[in-house]
Amino acid sequence: MSLLVIDPTSPTPPFEQLRAQLLAQMHAGDLAAGTRLPTVRQLASDLGLAPGTVARAYKELEAAGAIETRGRGGTFVAWSADAGERRVQELATQLAAVPAVEERRGLPAIRNSGG
Repeated sequence: MSLLVIDPTSPTPPFEQLRAQLLAQMHAGDLAAGTRLPTVRQLASDLGLAPGTVARAYKELEAAGAIETRGRGGTFVAWSADAGERRVQELATQLAAVPAVEERRGLPAIRNSGG
């Protein structure tokens, strides 16, 4: 994991700075899928933050699907560029199927009027 820097003078809250930096490292490939992240307490200690601040950043990353917590097993990076692209494709496929499902249910299909 690359160096994380929290700027206490920034108007951006520390949890958001941490969340954004971790996500940027994931997008850049510096934190690959499967990489184990430090514990909340360890990272808080390393950065001079309250554990609740790190926990909030981790919670938001987990809600976004970027990391996963495996109980006592630790917290791991779940996101990768490939996984992100696959998820976009899955959602696009699901969205494309919506009109067909609506028609089967007897609902009027929504059509694009072209402008």
